[in-house]
Amino acid sequence: MELAELIGLRPVPCGGLLVALTRRCPMSCAHCSTGSSPSASERPDQEQLLRFVDSFGTDDRPEAVMLTGGEPLLLPELAARLARLARAKGSRVALLSGMFFARDGRVPDRVMRAITALDHFSASMDVHHEREIPRPHVLDALRAVLDAGTPVSVHLTGNGPDDPYTADVVADVRRAFGGRVPLLVNEIRPLGRAAAAGLARSTPPGPEGSGPAPCTLAAWPVIAFDGTVTACCNQWTVDRRPVPPHLRLGHIADDDWQTVRTRSLASPVLRMLRAAGPLRLHARSGDPAPAGYCRACHALADRPDLLAVAARDASGPVGELLDRLSAQQQLAAGPAALVRRMGCAPYAHLVESSADVESSAAVASLAAVESPVAREAIGR
Repeated sequence: MELAELIGLRPVPCGGLLVALTRRCPMSCAHCSTGSSPSASERPDQEQLLRFVDSFGTDDRPEAVMLTGGEPLLLPELAARLARLARAKGSRVALLSGMFFARDGRVPDRVMRAITALDHFSASMDVHHEREIPRPHVLDALRAVLDAGTPVSVHLTGNGPDDPYTADVVADVRRAFGGRVPLLVNEIRPLGRAAAAGLARSTPPGPEGSGPAPCTLAAWPVIAFDGTVTACCNQWTVDRRPVPPHLRLGHIADDDWQTVRTRSLASPVLRMLRAAGPLRLHARSGDPAPAGYCRACHALADRPDLLAVAARDASGPVGELLDRLSAQQQLAAGPAALVRRMGCAPYAHLVESSADVESSAAVASLAAVESPVAREAIGR
């Protein structure tokens, strides 16, 4: 599975599942959005997590499962078990790592066994990680992963389009791998320790005006560190307790994949968020929305009038069609268009490898043909 396929599926409602295996991480980076650290101990119950993934049906399962943390490869055996279980149901599995294990450029055997159980491996790189894990060692480890047969990408975080560090890393990765290793380039966000340390600019206000601005973050369910399943991967939502009711999908102790999926797909407010965004919903009242795109979404919890509008306008077949058409449009636009909107725009084209560039139109069609959830999203 290539990065472009993974990103291309991101707008598909329930096309994927994000799983935080642990909040613990060997590093304690100043910019960490999740607040992970060597002393953090929160993690979902292992047996509940395995049972949840085992509830996937071969015709009713997420196309992609993304294992994250913290550092998921602190639990390599669990990561491998989850990967094998999900792949047996037909899902494809990716994992994002901070590369703590690559201090000498080698990949330990137990870590490599977990990586080779995956369909895709992503390395998180930034100036803070690089202070602990030298860049040449990371690149050497990625060569070893590629040689073992697992597709690789780099998730690079910098300080915006003019950051010389970002340009330097991109150039190094291109020199080392050519077009074989795509990159997803993002900017540091004011979340977690980055917010406390003032390392990021203020949260962008989001799209101006009241026109449609679909929320891709509300497409894939997220299993948080305590087993709660949220409808949104924004860290404000993942960490907030209680989760705003319209963004809570359940808990892995009580619910299976089918239940979570049904709640997500049938929710009128989530349909409206995915198709038009929170600002459009606030505009229906004529009152000004709270500053910030995500804050406007969280504020819906205190606006029963707007939740009633969503229930009126997005219930039943009309709301289902609205959700489906929005996903269809975003799939057709392709992964680079999504990254231009959500990531660091000047580097958006790097999400595609050289092979993807040769047939970029195939990304959306591949997802539509192979994935039952994508087929459902576009009405096939």
